Amino acid sequence: MTLQVDDEALDILLRKARTHNAWLDTPVSDDLLHRLYELMKWGPTSANMCPARILFLRTPQAKERLRPALSPTNVEKTMQAPVTAIVAYDMNFYEKLPKLFPHNPRMRDIFANSPQLAEVSAFRNGTLQGGYFILAARAVGLDCGPMSGFDNAKVDEEFFSPGSSEIARIEDEFPPSRIKSNFLCNLGYGDPSKLFPRSPRLEFDEACKLL
Repeated sequence: MTLQVDDEALDILLRKARTHNAWLDTPVSDDLLHRLYELMKWGPTSANMCPARILFLRTPQAKERLRPALSPTNVEKTMQAPVTAIVAYDMNFYEKLPKLFPHNPRMRDIFANSPQLAEVSAFRNGTLQGGYFILAARAVGLDCGPMSGFDNAKVDEEFFSPGSSEIARIEDEFPPSRIKSNFLCNLGYGDPSKLFPRSPRLEFDEACKLL
């Protein structure tokens, strides 16, 4: 078998990558977050719909707005992380399909006229992009701490509702009431001394079948 990337890259992306819960006091630059997105955006989605929307919380003030939505076990690690990303998805992603899928102008109306199809597609493809997000973050040298353990409704109300100050600032990009949070991902440089032993994974025959 000929690998398209070397073993070191595979270790960085997957084999030796860990979920971090403790963070070094090392800042993450805005430029690095831009680089992360510029890499992530090339991952494929259905009809190139690209429904993921990401809100990077970089300041103590932004983190405090998130605190009430966090489960108790996720508070300290999130407050300590240099950046916390709210990985969300746009329920009205189809409004951008004329730009993203120009060779089929009818695609926008297919989703606009089927709210259930749009919702399922937004969640599925937004989650797929969340996976690309983690790999892209690792590729640019960041450690990740993806997590559930929060109240989605509270996050959506605080950050993506019509009364949200974030929406007031960026309403051209994130119109109110259509963005839904999916998961959170802390970003930074993990403290390797705080890692616990790695959990096992299923073997091929436990998780896969060949038909």
